[in-house]
Amino acid sequence: MRMKAAVMFEQGLEQPFAVSKPFHIENVDLDGPYQGEVLVEVRAAGVCHSDLSVAEGQRKRTLPVVGGHEGAGIVREVGPGVVGLEPGDHVVMSAAGGCGQCRYCMAGRPGICDRIGVSRSQGLLPNGERRLSLNGEPLFHYSGVSCFAQYAVTTPGSLIKIDKDIPLDVAAIFGCAVVTGAGAVMNAARVRPGDAVAVVGLGGVGLTSVMAAQASGASIIIGIDLLDSKFPIAKEVGCTHTFSGADPDLVSKIRDLTHGGVDFAFELTANRHAVNSAFDYTRKAGEIVCVGVSRADSRLDFPNTRLVSEDKVIRGAMLGSGVAERDIPKYLNLFRDGNLPVDKLHSGSITFDDLNESLDHLHDATVIRQMLDPHA
Repeated sequence: MRMKAAVMFEQGLEQPFAVSKPFHIENVDLDGPYQGEVLVEVRAAGVCHSDLSVAEGQRKRTLPVVGGHEGAGIVREVGPGVVGLEPGDHVVMSAAGGCGQCRYCMAGRPGICDRIGVSRSQGLLPNGERRLSLNGEPLFHYSGVSCFAQYAVTTPGSLIKIDKDIPLDVAAIFGCAVVTGAGAVMNAARVRPGDAVAVVGLGGVGLTSVMAAQASGASIIIGIDLLDSKFPIAKEVGCTHTFSGADPDLVSKIRDLTHGGVDFAFELTANRHAVNSAFDYTRKAGEIVCVGVSRADSRLDFPNTRLVSEDKVIRGAMLGSGVAERDIPKYLNLFRDGNLPVDKLHSGSITFDDLNESLDHLHDATVIRQMLDPHA
């Protein structure tokens, strides 16, 4: 079929992106679905900080690529061999799925699946195929999803069936921000009632971590950011305290507040100074959970003696360290019950015409989650 989609031909363009236009809106061709594939009509796609990082050139992608990795839509057609999905089903689109057969998938860690990791890095669907083209020339897929488009063909592992009462522009955020932020708290750290936590970086993923910490019973939830403008929404969704990341007394204030340090620090910025501060205000035997991703060549450093003598843990959490098919329905139930109010992160709907400018808004931190409506 012929459809409208956002194609990135070049990374690292200068800001403002509204002028340099990393995304070009094109009429592209979409093939399929073939054996084991599903055609989805995309109804909402979140503009994530990962998309900004790709536009800035910090995270390399195989080009030209149709963007978008966090979305929701309606199944319109299934290829031969597909089970569990049928036309009319509502689905969340996510890059958190795995092959289901490798050692990591079998251990409940599909987010670090070797097989899907390779196909994702090559700009292919999880089955190794490509279904997008422009003027007869092939286009690549973004994280096996490519939902900055009116339609997408992908594999069932990238789709999670959901109940139809969930608004699709809310459901979309569960594909990345929620599965990542809530998963870091509930799967990687397993925060328990009474724990003290700090969340560094109050964007969509960070604020979801705040909500998940509150839902998990954390007694102290500290939000940290360089922008004070983020503190009102942080307190609304669960922060008990907020601090500026630029405060020279940040470490001592947190250690005093928590009588020795937080149990868990969730680091979303991947900034070396912020990670080192998190190490300092985490208590003995506490954990620093690194969720944010920076440039591939960036390095972090830690004081080895204190790491050992204070029995601390530094770990990563990729896509929530969980199983999307299991976790997203659980998170949706928490949303229904009012315990994960991610609809408060919705910063409005945009059209294709607004997509490049939306990256500028994200860079300037004037929005949290903008939702692309590909059919508007």
